[in-house]
Amino acid sequence: MARFSIAHVTPNWFASVMGTGIVATSAVTLPVQFPGLRQGALGVWLLASAMLVFFLVATLLHWVRHPVAARAHHSDPVMAHFYGAPPMALLTVGAGTLLVGRDVVGLEAAVVIDTVLWSAGTIGGLVSAVAVPYLAFTRHQNPADAAFSGWLMPVVPPMVSAATGALLLPYLPPGEARETMLLACYAMFGLSLIASLVIIPQLWSRLMHHQVGASRMVPTLWITLGPLGQSVTAANLLAANAAGTFGASFERGLMYFAIVFGVSVLGFALMWAAIATAITVRAAVRGLPFSLTWWSFTFPVGTCVTATAGLAVHTGLTALVVLSVLLFVGLVAAWVTVAVRTAWDSLGGRRAVLTAVPEPAEALGAARAMTTVG
Repeated sequence: MARFSIAHVTPNWFASVMGTGIVATSAVTLPVQFPGLRQGALGVWLLASAMLVFFLVATLLHWVRHPVAARAHHSDPVMAHFYGAPPMALLTVGAGTLLVGRDVVGLEAAVVIDTVLWSAGTIGGLVSAVAVPYLAFTRHQNPADAAFSGWLMPVVPPMVSAATGALLLPYLPPGEARETMLLACYAMFGLSLIASLVIIPQLWSRLMHHQVGASRMVPTLWITLGPLGQSVTAANLLAANAAGTFGASFERGLMYFAIVFGVSVLGFALMWAAIATAITVRAAVRGLPFSLTWWSFTFPVGTCVTATAGLAVHTGLTALVVLSVLLFVGLVAAWVTVAVRTAWDSLGGRRAVLTAVPEPAEALGAARAMTTVG
C-alpha cells in the first residue's frame, strides 16, 4: 500500500481542487436556496482553499526535490494537457472567495484575494492555451486514435477566466477599466470556445472510428461538458454584470445573446451528458476501476449547474430551476464519492492508481487512463 508522495505530484492533481471548489460556487449560485446550503458551501470552499495551498506547496517541493520528473511532464503527450488544471484551480477558488468566502474574510479582502487569484490563473491559463498546443503540434507524437477529452484542458482556462472575471466587473470603476475588462473576458470567451469547437469534433471522430477504448478512459468523456457548461455560465455572468459599460441597448443585446446561446449549447451538453451516462453505466457494469479520472465527474457537471442556474435566473423558467437543482444533487453525490475514494487511496491505496508517471508507448492507452483527470 503506497501512501501519497511528493514524488508523484502532477498537474492533474489540481483537478481535485477544481472539483471541490465548483461544489461551493454551484451551491451559492443555485436559483433556490435551502437552509444550511450557504454554510455547507462555505465549508467546502474552505476545504478547496486548503487543498489549493497544499498542492501548490507540494508542487513546489516536487520541482525542488524531483526536477527531472517535474520537467518531464510537458514532454508527455497526455500529462502536458493537464497544465490547464492549476490555473483553473486558482480561478475556481478565487471565485468561491468572492461568492462565499467573503462571509469569513470580508468583502474587501475577498475582492483583493479574488483579484490576485484571477490574475495568476488568467496568466497561467493563457500560457497553457498557447504552450500546450504548441508542444502538441511540434513535439508530441499523437497517433490517429489519440484524441481524448483531456485535449480540452489547456484551452478551457480562458473560458473560466471569462466567467470568473465577470464577477469582478462590478468592483471596477465605471468607464474604460470596466469596459476593457468586459471585452477582455469576451476575447477569452471566444478563444476558448472556438478552440473547443475544433477539438470536440476530433473526439467525436475518434469515438466513431475507434470506439470508447479502455474502461479507465470512460470518465474523461465528461470533460467535454466543461467548456460547454462554462461557456453558458460565462455568457450569462458577463451579461448580468455588464452594467456601466457600453449602454443599456448593448447590455440588453448581451442578455439576449446569453439566453439564446446558452439554451442552444445546453441542448448539446445534455445530449452529450446522456451519451456519457450510457457509456459510463456500461463500463460500470463491466467493471470501472477507480482512478483520478473519476474527478471528471465533478467540475464539468458543476459548470452545467452554474449554466442552468444562470439561465433559470434570466428566463424565470421553472424547468431550468428544477434542472439546476437535479444537476447539483448529482454533482454533490459524485463529489462525495470521488473525494472519499481519493482520500482513501492517497492515504493507503495503490501507487498505480494515483501516480502519473509516463509509461512506455505500448501501454499508452492504459497510461492515459491512469494519469488523466477532468
